[in-house]
Amino acid sequence: MGLQISNLVSKHEIQLEYLTGKIIAVDAYNTLYQFLANIRQHDGTPLMDSKGNVTSHLSGLFYRTINLIIKGIKPIFVFDGKPPELKFKENESREKLKVEAALKYEKAKQEGFEDAMAKYARQTIKLTKKMVIESKHLLEAMGIPYVQAPSEGEAQAAFMTMRGDAYAVASQDYDSLLFGATKLIQNVTLARKRRLSSGFFVHIQPEMIELDKLLNTLQISRDQLICLGILVGTDFNQGGVKGIGPKRALQIVREHKLPTAIFNDVAKKYPIDFDWKAVFEIFKNPDVTKDYTIKFLKLDETKLRSILVGEHEFTEERIQNALLRLRKFAEQGKQKSLEKWF
Repeated sequence: MGLQISNLVSKHEIQLEYLTGKIIAVDAYNTLYQFLANIRQHDGTPLMDSKGNVTSHLSGLFYRTINLIIKGIKPIFVFDGKPPELKFKENESREKLKVEAALKYEKAKQEGFEDAMAKYARQTIKLTKKMVIESKHLLEAMGIPYVQAPSEGEAQAAFMTMRGDAYAVASQDYDSLLFGATKLIQNVTLARKRRLSSGFFVHIQPEMIELDKLLNTLQISRDQLICLGILVGTDFNQGGVKGIGPKRALQIVREHKLPTAIFNDVAKKYPIDFDWKAVFEIFKNPDVTKDYTIKFLKLDETKLRSILVGEHEFTEERIQNALLRLRKFAEQGKQKSLEKWF
């Protein structure tokens, strides 16, 4: 579900070119879910090969990563590890919603309502272990590094920005800000245009949120931001404190400042049915690793074609055209760093 604080967050649009030469830590699970949700047929059916294997995630990972590379952006994909125990409740809730959506999808299919089918199909998506392994193999073939987080990928990506190993985190969710990400950029891996149900298209522009500026604007500290998130609700305490929305939460954390004072005051007026200290600790001191390597390698065309064309029946012509785009930019000298991919 992610942290619901969008109406409090100040962000500004940027051009992808602004990120040229910068290393971006991409929240891999969040990104792959976006590909699975958005790269589909009109009736909501995901892209598949003739054996019935879903390929939407591979299509997005290949083509949209290439779009970043030719802008001179250096993406590093950060994968989730074992989730904290407090997240199990959220995961159970998500699975229940997927089951309900699957039933609604079948009903819409029987009635022949394509728009409804597309809507409910997106709500049933699952990122399987097989898909994750396939994604890592594809990244290896492309020469793109990835980091395996011990727990939350957003926490690991945030740590990489705090350490100076990455310029920003790329994710659609706001959680990385609570984990301390110095910068968060949304819409990096999305298509530049999105079709609305009306049939019209809207332009999608990358947007940046800088943690220091956000805290200054809200006049709070990072600890207070974590408390604000907990009051509103995170993946580790669904729904937060009932009766408290984002604006009220901001007033509370501004008034009481320290975490203990904040929740002691809240407890006098609202029931708290979760361990706020445990949730706070996840964000303040997350489980991350310092043992990772960032190394961009040469693209392996043979391995790439074996995965996409040989295993999953991607069109050879489309793969070739994508690779030609990379070569064209490298040969024109518009981005010398591309040379390492050939």
